[in-house]
Amino acid sequence: MNSIISLSAGLVAFLLTYALTVQAADMYRWVDSRGIVHYSDMPSPDAEKINPGKFSGQPAPGEDLPYATQIARQNFPVTLYVGSGCGAACDQARSLLNKRGVPYAEKTLSTKDQIDAFRKQSGSDIVPTLAVGKTYLKGLQSEQWNGELDIAGYPKIAPYRAPNNEPAAEKPTETAPENPDVQESPAAQ
Repeated sequence: MNSIISLSAGLVAFLLTYALTVQAADMYRWVDSRGIVHYSDMPSPDAEKINPGKFSGQPAPGEDLPYATQIARQNFPVTLYVGSGCGAACDQARSLLNKRGVPYAEKTLSTKDQIDAFRKQSGSDIVPTLAVGKTYLKGLQSEQWNGELDIAGYPKIAPYRAPNNEPAAEKPTETAPENPDVQESPAAQ
């Protein structure tokens, strides 16, 4: 019985050692005269050494989303535009997106340049505004927003842990006066 355990332990140790040395081997790539690409740990005269990618084991951002959501995000990216005095309407907008499990970017319009660029791009100065692909939905109108998100293929409810949509920290270069050009939607008043 002890000899079987010793043999098993020796075999496991050998396999672990072999697996680690194989994984650490150099890799080479070459194309033969017929145009076939070869990969090997043994170099050919015209082979080039390649560095295999290092995998962290962590999925890339967005890979943990359901496939349908990944496709919707690729074809119709969602951006929520908010202003500094948006208040409850912007909170409700975030809540709607998070409950549906919609991955989105949030942009805070805080400088005059940002507000002017937003007005030129969207044709409006109302916040919150939701951009679904190239469509801008002005003001928080849940039915309209849900309809557009449905058409884009986003889930009606979050089938997974809702994404963390912390707004990216943006450094304003020129601070605009407290919402002089950005109007709050009627739903927020």
